[in-house]
Amino acid sequence: MSASKPKKSFKIEPFKHKVEMDPDYANNTWKVLEDAIHEIYNHNASGLSFEELYRSAYNMVLHKYGNKLYEGLTTTMTNQLQKVAGQIDAAQGDTFLEELNLKWLDHNKSLQMIRDILMYMDRTYVTNQNKVPVHELGLNLWRDAIVRNGRIRDRLLKTLLDLVHKERTGEVINRGLMRNVTKMFVDLGQTVYLEDFEKPFLDATADFYKAEAQQFISTSDCTDYLRKAEKRLNEEIERVAHYLDQKTESKLTTVVEREMIGNHMKLLVEMENSGLVSMLTNDKYEDLARMYNLFRRVPTGLQTVRDLMTSHLRETGKQLVTDPERQRDPVEFVQRLLDEKDKYDRLIAQSFGNDKTFQNALNSSFEFFINLNTRSPEFISLFVDDKLKKGLKGVSEEDVEGVLDKVMMLFRYLQEKDVFEKYYKQHLAKRLLSGRTVSDDAERSLIVKLKTECGYQFTSKLEGMFTDMKTSKDTMAAFQQKMVEEGNDSDISLQVQVLTTGSWPTQPGAKATLPPEILEQCDKFKNFYLSTHTGRRLSWQTNMGTADLRATFAHSRHELNVSTYQMCILLLFNNADALSYQEIQAATEIPVADLKRNLQSLACVKGRNVLRKEPVGKDVDEDDVFHFNDKFTNKLHKIKIGTVSAQKESEPEKQETRQKVEEDRKPQIEAAIVRIMKSRRLLDHNNIISEVTKQLQSRFLPNPAVIKKRIESLIEREFLERDKNDRRLYRYLA
Repeated sequence: MSASKPKKSFKIEPFKHKVEMDPDYANNTWKVLEDAIHEIYNHNASGLSFEELYRSAYNMVLHKYGNKLYEGLTTTMTNQLQKVAGQIDAAQGDTFLEELNLKWLDHNKSLQMIRDILMYMDRTYVTNQNKVPVHELGLNLWRDAIVRNGRIRDRLLKTLLDLVHKERTGEVINRGLMRNVTKMFVDLGQTVYLEDFEKPFLDATADFYKAEAQQFISTSDCTDYLRKAEKRLNEEIERVAHYLDQKTESKLTTVVEREMIGNHMKLLVEMENSGLVSMLTNDKYEDLARMYNLFRRVPTGLQTVRDLMTSHLRETGKQLVTDPERQRDPVEFVQRLLDEKDKYDRLIAQSFGNDKTFQNALNSSFEFFINLNTRSPEFISLFVDDKLKKGLKGVSEEDVEGVLDKVMMLFRYLQEKDVFEKYYKQHLAKRLLSGRTVSDDAERSLIVKLKTECGYQFTSKLEGMFTDMKTSKDTMAAFQQKMVEEGNDSDISLQVQVLTTGSWPTQPGAKATLPPEILEQCDKFKNFYLSTHTGRRLSWQTNMGTADLRATFAHSRHELNVSTYQMCILLLFNNADALSYQEIQAATEIPVADLKRNLQSLACVKGRNVLRKEPVGKDVDEDDVFHFNDKFTNKLHKIKIGTVSAQKESEPEKQETRQKVEEDRKPQIEAAIVRIMKSRRLLDHNNIISEVTKQLQSRFLPNPAVIKKRIESLIEREFLERDKNDRRLYRYLA
């Protein structure tokens, strides 16, 4: 192994002699560059050698004369731009802006060539000394010498604003020239654009539209005003696209929106005969859409529209549901509600872009006024009853579903859904028992919708009614088969529906004495049924049945479809030509209210008067006498004689139904209280009220006073107890 040799070190020595430089080198070189800059500004750059000029500037920086070069450039450009300012200021009239634009374009071209020559200075000296780059320096010098020149500044701004004003008043201007000048402001820096042009431009815009809005308001109605405002707004957006900086658009539209819309919202929407109410009343969808799109641009604009729409809707809805004239026909009453809802749904979809806040306002308004009328649940059920009995002429199954969906929409607004359930059960029972429902599918579809909305408990009894109808059909088939086997022939054909107690709206005590021939058939069925179903009891609901009778008159024979009560009355006239009211009542034992209505149906309805009443009149009194109308004729062979009865309940019936509903609510309220207290153990009075209301509001809104009574009842039965120290606290007793 050999030892390593020591490395040799090298040293670079400076030149032994001093390099001498021409003492006038910097001045001479700068003079060449200065002359070149003048030539560039004088449009004589074609004769210059840019390569030599670049080398000269390079050498000056290399030999540490960068500062002289930079300061010389600044002075030269400043002097040159002062001359340019004089030329621009000397321009008269329309040529002023053209001269400014021309000089600006020249300055940019010159600046580009100068920057190319001084590129090395830009890269080294400017960077190291934190100086402003050549191009930016040129823009700053233009800003100070031209744009902010005391003689030019105000003149330039006034010229620009005058041109904008002319265009706003319908004159044609040179948009290209405007675009170049505003772009100049932007190129000089965002601050220059904002301070020297945009801010005064926006102030002038505000003044212009403030005055124009006042003029429009005094001469136009709301519809015309909104059209003009929309047109102006579109014009300003177009103006930005043509010759303003894009960032100005939001500020400019904000000014127009504030002056044209924001400052006059209340006055516009409340304009008589043309404001929001007029638009809503006359279905002005296009105008409403324009109002929505304009008002949404300003703070609280949509709230202003929404509040007035809500106020108007609640007022019209209140008149709709409280007008006694409109309550005479429940079907028409509900149809008007549906029409009103359709109208506003269409309006919100077409004009308000399906805005959820407007939809919520619509829903809250309907909930408000529908519940002002305590009979709304009854009327909605009557509407369903009418549609499912009579059907919808020329309507497909999909359209029937649509009607049911609309009914469900009204149902959701009801605070007393249990009242609707009470009436709906009565009406459904009559449809099923009389066989007058147009479609079992439609009936079941509505029950499915109710179950989805309110749960199984709400519809369990309704579904039980359908089950009873099917079971009864099978039972009757078996009964008729047995009668045939036993040889029991009869002119009377009996059809019985066996209804489960609790599922159907029965009326205990509302009975009548059936004719002997009918009673005989009823007893046969009763014996048959009880022989196969031990432990059950049958109770005849004579108020819920119908009958088909063959009737022979002097000149015609007819088949009469009547209620069981009417059958009981008519069969009496097989053995008598005339009977007093008292005699009929004694023989049938039909309840007074029902008897009067049925007699009225048989004797007082033109075309259905198979009986004659003395004295003649529309109402039945206890002193009346009834005769068999032997001269009765009708073109139809089969005649249905309905029961004269207001579709809606009479006042006593209404009170009775209300009482039943209140009784049904008591156990529900108590069950809710027990559920809550079982989980919470200890709770104060106000919280119990709140929790119970929350639990039961899907069916009804319980009265706090009733809740308090149910609490007292639970305390008496030792489910709850009051706290010894605080009587407003309740404790659950396990």
